[in-house]
Amino acid sequence: MPLDLEEQEQWDQLKAFWQKYRNLITGVVTVMLFAYAAYAGYQWWRNSQALEASKLYETMIGAIAKGDKDQTLRAADDLQKDFARTPYAPMSSLIAARIASDAGDSAKALDYLRWTAKNASNEGYLALGKLRLVSQLIEQGSEKDFAEADQILNEKPIAGFEALWLERRGDWYLAQKKNEQAKQSYQDAWKKLDQSKELPDEARRLLKVKLDAVGGIAQ
Repeated sequence: MPLDLEEQEQWDQLKAFWQKYRNLITGVVTVMLFAYAAYAGYQWWRNSQALEASKLYETMIGAIAKGDKDQTLRAADDLQKDFARTPYAPMSSLIAARIASDAGDSAKALDYLRWTAKNASNEGYLALGKLRLVSQLIEQGSEKDFAEADQILNEKPIAGFEALWLERRGDWYLAQKKNEQAKQSYQDAWKKLDQSKELPDEARRLLKVKLDAVGGIAQ
């Protein structure tokens, strides 16, 4: 059926618009399609990575149950290497650090903790990595270890872990026999605990023991 004049005019305007802007429209649509494809691909990759990482983590837990230290540490190493962006990598590294430390391999334990303190994407694991690294360095006790621990403690505390940051600073002072500074840090940490309700009661009890040891008063 032939178009009337008004319809013909609208059709001509539409064709003119398309002729003028078709490259731009096609480009925008193409970009949107590529963006969606990239997002969908990333989601698939992330889910696939998480699934494979979880299987390797289960292997690690099985090795721990069997008391196989070597297989446990190999699984932790593989998670670091192949699945660093998943939560399983820092989680396994924290466990591996404890196993290595208990086995007397403090250098290996420090390696795992340094990796976690640098690479963990989850703030909770990142904080735990840094705090445990500080404790391990303090336990080592050399001038170089104290300097590295000091550098970490000078960083801005991760939100929610301010009290533990101050407590570790107290440990750092105490290990160097600076009791007054240690007491002040512990007292500051005690005050911060009131703002960190999510921390377990064990954290409060342990800090109280440290405060009593340096003659401090919980305020």
